[in-house]
Amino acid sequence: MASSPAASGPAPVAILCAMAEEAAPFVAALEGAEPVDAPLAGVEARRGALDDRPVVIVTTGIGLVAAAAAATWAATALGARILVSAGSAGGLSRESRVGDVAVAESCTYGTADATEFGYERGQVPRQPVRFAASARLVDAVPAPELRGRILSGDTFVTARNVADMREAFSDAVATDMESTAIAQVAHAVGAEFVSVRGVSDLCGPEAGVDFHIGVDEAAARSFAAVRGMLAAI
Repeated sequence: MASSPAASGPAPVAILCAMAEEAAPFVAALEGAEPVDAPLAGVEARRGALDDRPVVIVTTGIGLVAAAAAATWAATALGARILVSAGSAGGLSRESRVGDVAVAESCTYGTADATEFGYERGQVPRQPVRFAASARLVDAVPAPELRGRILSGDTFVTARNVADMREAFSDAVATDMESTAIAQVAHAVGAEFVSVRGVSDLCGPEAGVDFHIGVDEAAARSFAAVRGMLAAI
């Protein structure tokens, strides 16, 4: 039987994954797991503990709107004060390799372009150029291979447009379809935010470099890094 969203006790850490495959390692490690009724179509949530820390694992669905809706619910209805974007990502920087853990120091909408009106590339009008992650959380992630900006959008970065993205966002290390939306929600509600993603593929693979692993393997890397982070805070 699913529990109601409201619950007594410490506020949970919300770990938000787009797909069930990305949430699977978190759900498998959850102690005392119980489903939580979510008011959003396609969203699944489970409350429990991860190494004795209260958490809620939310499978949001893919994309910016799905992620923002689920993150808003987690923050307002469940009382989460830490929002963690977890799962897989595409490696964007030339240094990225499949299997790397990418941690966002900040997030930006990679496909936003209001430069005609004086805004920076990636900046939504009247919003920050980038949404900063919590330095405390970023520093707690154990030995990530990649730290920098993560881009989010509703289109894939491929060999066709990777050069443009690298030129426009030279400090970006990875790209996904959810993290910036979750970061914007955290900014709006005053919650801490971090994105911790496993690189499953490369946006512009270099010659002779492996460019793909399974989402489940990338999710396992994300899970291990998030677990280590939670143990350190």
